[in-house]
Amino acid sequence: MPNRLGIASMSLGRPGIHSLSGKLHQAALHGYEGIELFFDDLDHFAKTLFQGDHTAAAKQVRRLCDSLGLTIICLQPFSFYEGLLDREESERMVTEKLPRWFELARILDTDLIQIPSNFLLADPATGKLRTTGDRSVIVADLQRVADLGLQQSPPFRFVYEALCWGNHVDTWDASWEVVQQVDRPNFGLCLDTFNLAGRVYADPAHPSGKTPNAEADLAASLAKLRACVDVKKVFYIQIVDGERLSAPLDESHPFHVPGQPTRMNWSRNARLFAFEEDRGGYLPVQEVAQAFFDTGFEGWVSLELFSRTLADPHPDTPKQHALRGLESWKKLVTRLNLRDVSPSASYTPLASPAVETPAPASPLQHRL
Repeated sequence: MPNRLGIASMSLGRPGIHSLSGKLHQAALHGYEGIELFFDDLDHFAKTLFQGDHTAAAKQVRRLCDSLGLTIICLQPFSFYEGLLDREESERMVTEKLPRWFELARILDTDLIQIPSNFLLADPATGKLRTTGDRSVIVADLQRVADLGLQQSPPFRFVYEALCWGNHVDTWDASWEVVQQVDRPNFGLCLDTFNLAGRVYADPAHPSGKTPNAEADLAASLAKLRACVDVKKVFYIQIVDGERLSAPLDESHPFHVPGQPTRMNWSRNARLFAFEEDRGGYLPVQEVAQAFFDTGFEGWVSLELFSRTLADPHPDTPKQHALRGLESWKKLVTRLNLRDVSPSASYTPLASPAVETPAPASPLQHRL
């Protein structure tokens, strides 16, 4: 983790609609220093240009990022892993999938893999849960991947993030407890303003958009965060807002997807960059972000956005999101009096975008 603040983002457009190379160029053009690379983007890039060869795709992404001066801060998301009731699937992920991710991460020149808290939906055939809330199982699973990461040369780190719709870990403090119990030097925490406030403060299913004791619960949560979190275990942070919906997100709402958690449907469609109050932003992003920095955090700040606006097929969509993210970053620096070390929003393109043919628009994927 760099001993400074660095701006990072990858949420500039949807895989299959907007080319990865075009998004990378927009990130560099607008002064971003790094990206979180989503496997969805890498997968589409591989299928479009390299006959599905992820190794070749990763090499090209690395070359392109090098030429643009972009750091790949992590590969994500290594999803639906910890606490699986299907122990054969858990074993497959460790013995087959994880080694492949190690290989790709080496090529991409990143030592960090992100794991979101498990939100695997119930079995559609039986309606039964496919994950356990047994903390000992969750911790043991995460210790296993951390230990495998330490055995690599060079070693890999893992960053764990609580999703506000997670099956069993849905608050920052639950994820912090897991990190402490895993107790490995290469296993740390991602703090996210949306997922923290989206659980303790916001309720998109309620007409008010808030939980019953939103302000008091948030204040208590942030006080606990300041008092408890060891900043050395915070590997990076994410700062974004959420949209106050005009109507409760119930079964009649257009964002509703049967069988999916309400907060997940909200997150997939209605995140905003921080301080976009004119677009309906209403989460207490400044207060939450201030708590993050009050821990002494210095490192990567990611503007991780998911939104229906990313599915706009217009060619300028990545550019518009890059501009919105940059404006959000400037406001964050000003409002919190941060030390902005991000470069100016200019660059010389050293490599032309690879020629990609975007796939037809598809529904939002169940991913983070």
